[in-house]
Amino acid sequence: MAGRFISLEGGEGTGKSTQAKALVRAIESKGITVHLTREPGGTPGAEVIRNLLLTGQEDKWSMRTEALLFAAARAEHCHSLIKPALERDEWIISDRFIDSSRAYQSVSGLLSDQDIMALHKVGSGGLMPDRTFVLDLPEEVAARRADARDRGDSDRIGSRDSDYHRSVMTNFRQYADDEPNRVKLIDAAQSPADVTANLLHNLADLLG
Repeated sequence: MAGRFISLEGGEGTGKSTQAKALVRAIESKGITVHLTREPGGTPGAEVIRNLLLTGQEDKWSMRTEALLFAAARAEHCHSLIKPALERDEWIISDRFIDSSRAYQSVSGLLSDQDIMALHKVGSGGLMPDRTFVLDLPEEVAARRADARDRGDSDRIGSRDSDYHRSVMTNFRQYADDEPNRVKLIDAAQSPADVTANLLHNLADLLG
């Protein structure tokens, strides 16, 4: 079976990490080698950049610098982990990928979607997931879950205001409208088991 690349996207508190782990277990049960990873991060070098990005004050980086750092972390991630695994016909499940950069870093209006994708082409060869799941929750439910998870200690991106995060989710929903074959909007208000079942249903064509 050919290697496949699956990303999970969505705002804060939508359950991406939980569902990524559940997908790995389900796919491994079919005898497929699967790598669970995340962005920013996923390799030693990219994890160093993750720490630079997510810690410190909100004004630590300009939006352009932030976009370049995300692109650099992704370039290392693709070079060292994702592309080699796919060449070995293994699967990758990633908690966030390029669509997060598109959704989050374009909100300010300083960077267009074309700018972000140009950085992605230079750094990562324009690699796109075979399937992207956007986990969607009502805003107040997502905020409550994120608060319970972070216990008042959000990272510098998660701590941005509600208007910012509302715009991020609007972007994610737009990607699902624009690319329905790749990007699937998933109702994350269901039970975790039902969400996993829905994800697997939407992977049936890739699992064979």
